[in-house]
This record gives sequence, structure tokens and C-alpha cells, in this order.
Amino acid sequence: MTPGVIKEEKRKEVEEEIRVQVDELMRQELKNLKLAVDKEKEKKQKKGKKGKKGGKKKKKKGKKSGKKKKEKDLTPDRTIDSLYKELVEEGLLIKPKTVKLSDYVGEYSYLGTTLRQVDIEPMPSLTDVRQLIALYGILPLGSQAVHEKAPLVKALLLAGPTGVGKKMLVHALCTETGANLFNLSASNIAGKYPGKSGLQMMLHMVFKVAKQLQPSVIWIGDSEKTFYKRVPKSEKEMEPKRLKKNLPKILKSLKAEDRVLVVGTTKRPFDADLRPFCKVYKKIILIPRPDYASRFVLWKHIVLQNGGAVTKSLNISCLAKVSDGFTQGHIVCAVQTVLSERRLRQMTNKPLTAAEFLTSLARQDPVYKEEEETYKVWYAKTPLGKARARALMEGEELGKGKGKGKDKGKKKGGKKGKKKKK
Repeated sequence: MTPGVIKEEKRKEVEEEIRVQVDELMRQELKNLKLAVDKEKEKKQKKGKKGKKGGKKKKKKGKKSGKKKKEKDLTPDRTIDSLYKELVEEGLLIKPKTVKLSDYVGEYSYLGTTLRQVDIEPMPSLTDVRQLIALYGILPLGSQAVHEKAPLVKALLLAGPTGVGKKMLVHALCTETGANLFNLSASNIAGKYPGKSGLQMMLHMVFKVAKQLQPSVIWIGDSEKTFYKRVPKSEKEMEPKRLKKNLPKILKSLKAEDRVLVVGTTKRPFDADLRPFCKVYKKIILIPRPDYASRFVLWKHIVLQNGGAVTKSLNISCLAKVSDGFTQGHIVCAVQTVLSERRLRQMTNKPLTAAEFLTSLARQDPVYKEEEETYKVWYAKTPLGKARARALMEGEELGKGKGKGKDKGKKKGGKKGKKKKK
């Protein structure tokens, strides 16, 4: 038999084995999803019953049920154009950078299923992050029909270390949907529209323009500052907690027809008071440092993007291994430092090597495992993290129950076999 024939036979055997394993994993995933959907339905039914009971009580009071106040228009005499102009002049309405979602380069986590089999919960891959941004942000903002029919997501939090591309994803959201970008970061609104009345006017103007000229993205950078446990002395003058009381009220006023999304970005979510923070940001996307597969793709993409050439002398695999712990921002910085105009001119005679990038990369601080662990611990405390842990536990219990049933069947079969031999 030729080596080619042997390879083909072995490949078929391996494919059959893998197919069985994948089918089993898919069945488990489907069961977990069904359980999660059933639980959500039960919760909604319970809430509906409570609402009906509450409605009866309200009818007795009479006056309160009829007093549903409409939002006061604080700027009835002003046009949308004049409000738009003022927000631009104040720096609250900014021009988004032209960034496509496909520019957020990353790969799938190929070790995900293997790690789950050994009871290790893998971090999401960069492709997972990209898909979630499309599901929670781009599709609802880009389509009125999707926004009205899909579960309403009013606020989204992007959490992760410095350099993982949180701001880039905010700009990609705006580019892909053609949305307006409003900047309500604590550092940006500091000193603007002072006092309670000033704050109300600012928020009224922002959300009035956002609703009129939808789709709109309201970005709150360093969003943990709005919900600080303790405000640092150096930031007290900035009044970082200005939006804390007003933000939940405004989110309540957003309806299904309003294609407005509040997006918070944070590199230190653990500095925020968890309860109010998670009440505002019910959807959280934890962005990790890139894994080997993503780093391999990133190095290649960024070198080519900056005018470099990938030749045999440039060991991309080596760079991907050595840059473990470094983020996309670190890699971009290293490539841009090396690929100066002078170096690009020399490339034809002197091809790029991995060693050139390592010196500039070594000057930067990576994301250590301890830091990544703090993000995992924080996420586990959030309602989303707890729900995920519960779903995984239920899946494990179901698996154990199935295993016991199989073992019993085997034991019975074994006993019968022994009797026949006698």
C-alpha cells in the first residue's frame, strides 16, 4: 500500500471519530440553550403575573395610574440643526473614525472544546467578540425591523485591558451602521453644563438629537468612573459620578423604536460599584488578550498594513509565540516603530526579521496572567457571569446523569453474559 492510500484511510477514521465527538458536543450545547430559553420564558411569565396583580392594586388608588407624565421638551423653540451645531461645538458630538468590523482581526479559539472537556472555561476569542458586536450592536442599529423584534439591548459594556481594541469597536459600530457618535465620557463632560439644570439640559439635548437622527451611539469611555466605589482625590474636581443618577432614568425612557445604543468602555471594571454598574450595563463583552492563533494573524496583517513585506526571513510563528500576553495595541506600536520610512526603503535589500520587532515589543508592559484573572473573577460576580456558571453546572449534572444510566446498563448486560457461560 502506498503512503497516500494509508493517509486517506487514516483520515477517514479520524474524521469519523471527530464527527461523533462534535455531534455529542453539539447536542450538549443545544440542551444548554434550550434550558436557558425555557428559564427566560418562565421568568417572563412570572413577571407578567406580578404585573397583573400590581395593576389591580393600582386601579384601587385611581389617581396614580392615570398620572403618566410625558417627558418635558426643554428646547421646544430650537431646531435639531441648532442643537446639533451646539453639541459639535461643545465636543459632545464627534466624528467617528472610518473603521470596518473586518479590520478587527482575530481568529477562532480552536482549543475551546478541548479545554471544556478538561473542565477549563476558555476565554472568548477575538472572532467571538466580533460576532457579539454584530449581534448586539450592528444588526439592531442597522435595521429598524431587527431592533423592534429582537430583545432590546439599550446598553453594552466592553471590558478588557488597555490595547485590546475597545474604542476601535465603538468606531466600527458607527462606521458599519452610519451612526452618530456622542461622547459622554467623564473626562469629556467635565466643566461643561455645570449644575443640576445644566446636566439635565445636556442630556436632554444629546438624547433628543440621538433619537431624531438615529441610529446613534452614546459612548462613555472609562465608564467605571461614573460608578466609582471611591473617587480618587486627583479626580474629585472632574466630578466623574455626574451621570450616575440620570443615566438609569434615561435608559428607561428608551423604547423599541429608538435605535440608540449606550456603549461603555472600561479597562478597570472592578473599580466600579457592581450593582448599579450592572443595572445599567446588562450586556457585558469581556475582551481578552489575543491567543496564539489571533496573534499569528495579527502580526501578518499589521506588517502588511504598514507597508512591510512578509518573507521567509520573517518568522511570524516565532513572533506570535514570543508576544504571548501582549495586546493588539502593543503589536501595532511595535510594528509602527520598526517600519519607519527609512526601513521601508531598505526592505528590498534587507528583508524584515523577527528580532527587529522584539526590541520595541520588550519596551512595553504585557498583560500578566494575574491581571487577566482579576477580569475573570470580576465577570464571575456579575449577573451574566453567575447565569453562565449556573448553565454550565446544569449541563454537567445532565451529563453525569446520562453517564450513570449507561453504567447501569453495562453492569446488567455483564451479569447476563456470565450466566450464559455457566
